[in-house]
Formats: sequence, structure tokens, C-alpha cells
Amino acid sequence: EGDVTVAELLTHGDFGLGTFNRLDGEMVVLDGICYHLWSDGSAAPAEPTDRTPFAVVTRFEPQGSIRVTEPTERAGVIALIDKVIPSANLVHAIRITGTFGSVRTRTVMKQTPPYPSLVQATEGQAETTFAGSAGTLAGFRSPDYEQGISVAGYHLHFLNAGRGSGGHALDFRLDAGDIDISTASEFHLSLPRSGKFLNADLSMDRMAERIRRTEGG
Repeated sequence: EGDVTVAELLTHGDFGLGTFNRLDGEMVVLDGICYHLWSDGSAAPAEPTDRTPFAVVTRFEPQGSIRVTEPTERAGVIALIDKVIPSANLVHAIRITGTFGSVRTRTVMKQTPPYPSLVQATEGQAETTFAGSAGTLAGFRSPDYEQGISVAGYHLHFLNAGRGSGGHALDFRLDAGDIDISTASEFHLSLPRSGKFLNADLSMDRMAERIRRTEGG
């Protein structure tokens, strides 16, 4: 549970992803609008008063673009991006817009106290596969040293073109579209000053493994 509202979050960026309090679904921020994605695969604009315990946002200013003209699996898309980024040690916001042969997603379900661990909470996650769907994958390629603060590597959420459905992307095939990349070299981290965070055990023991499990990596 966090204290940051969607209204406050959007003062810091117009693009990004995250989740909502009690892990009540996934978040996608596109073109300055925050969308709430629920476990049944549906999506709608979030309320300004909704709160988030975790979100990553930026001002999306593309400095590079890749055109994809033939069906390309997730690994191939990642290889294309890794080939053109200036450094793996910078933060890269990734926006992939086009037609997808398939997108396999999961969306976490709302939790109730006493809260389980993140790994336990995501074990019962609902999965949805979107076939032949136009839309956008939005997220980040983060450096390895950010693991635990954010999610190292690729972290992408999907929102369809009608912006009425989506989820956390586990796998996908891009049939045709454009990959836009916005690179940043500055990072601002805001932490809670109250609540259970202050006494939480955030030791790094097996942290990377646990994050990979929850993210489907």
C-alpha cells in the first residue's frame, strides 16, 4: 500500500507502468493517461484518487525508432532493441506500437491483509492471451544494478488499441509495428516516510530470483 495518488504520479511523467494498492491490477501510463488493468483482462482510465505502492514513469521523448515489418517473437524484438541502445547501463523507456499475432499477459488480483509475499500473490494470477490484436507494449529496459529498486531487464505492460483491455506481458509476437526508445540518464526515487515500509525486511537474499519469478522471467 502506498500514499501516492494517480494525480500526483502524473505530475512526474506521461509514460510508464506500475500497480495499484493491494496489487489490485496492473498500471499503464500512455500519453499522460493512467489506465487501470484488472485481472479479468479489462482496462479503463484510473481514478485520480487511486493510489499506488509502485510505479515508474518518465517523460517519453523518443530518440530512436525501429520499424518491424515481419512477424518477430519477443526474443527477436529484444535483440533488435539491444542492438541499437547506446548502453545497457542507462534506463530506456520502450514503446512498441503495432499489430501483435499474440500477447500472453497476466494481471495480479487484489490482495487482502495479512498480505502474502509477492511470489505467493502472483502464483494465482489470471492469464489472458490476446490474438491478432493491435495495441501498445509500454515499459522499460532497466540496468542490472536496478534490480530490487525496479525490475532489471525488460518489464512491459500491454494495452490494446481500444484501450479497453491488457495486462503484464509475459510473451508476445509482433507481426508489424514500430519500436520507439526514450533513453534517460537521471533517476529520481521516492520512498514512503511512514507506514509498514519503515520496518519492512528488504534484505536482498534471493531478491533477484524472486523478482524474476513474479515477473514471469
